[in-house]
Parts: sequence; structure tokens; C-alpha cells
Amino acid sequence: MNAGSGKPVPPESADIELTATVKADELRFGEVPRTRVDFTGSPERESSSGSDRTNLPDRVDKDVTYRHVRVDYVLVSTLSLPADE
Repeated sequence: MNAGSGKPVPPESADIELTATVKADELRFGEVPRTRVDFTGSPERESSSGSDRTNLPDRVDKDVTYRHVRVDYVLVSTLSLPADE
């Protein structure tokens, strides 16, 4: 699985699924954001995240006004519990 833009390919049966939608009439960035998604901690997991964007490119430009923006974000994860010893 991967993290980044584009709709994630979820595991067949996700233990966790987070979805969010953000809408804006206008959106402007004073600087180009640096973003990163990390999946850390335990137990081990198979995770994926991504977004579908409307009127917003994957890499935004500084001081450009984007109009009628929508971002649909999805994060899915399947936990791998340790085997009993």
C-alpha cells in the first residue's frame, strides 16, 4: 500500500477507515506546503491513504487562488496482531 495522492487501494477488510471531505469557495497558499504521511507504531499494519481533488492540483503554487475546491481524503488500515506464543 502507499501514501500520497490518488485514491488508495484498501485492504479487503480494513480495521480502520477514515474519510474526510473539505470544500472551499476559494483557497490560497502563502507558501507551498510540504506534506508527508507516515504510518508508525505497533502493532504492524497495512495502510494506505490518498485523495481525490477537484480544482486543486497535487502540487499547489504559492499565491495562486484556487476556486470551487473539493478534496475527498481516505485513510485505511488493517492491523496485524502478533501470533500467540
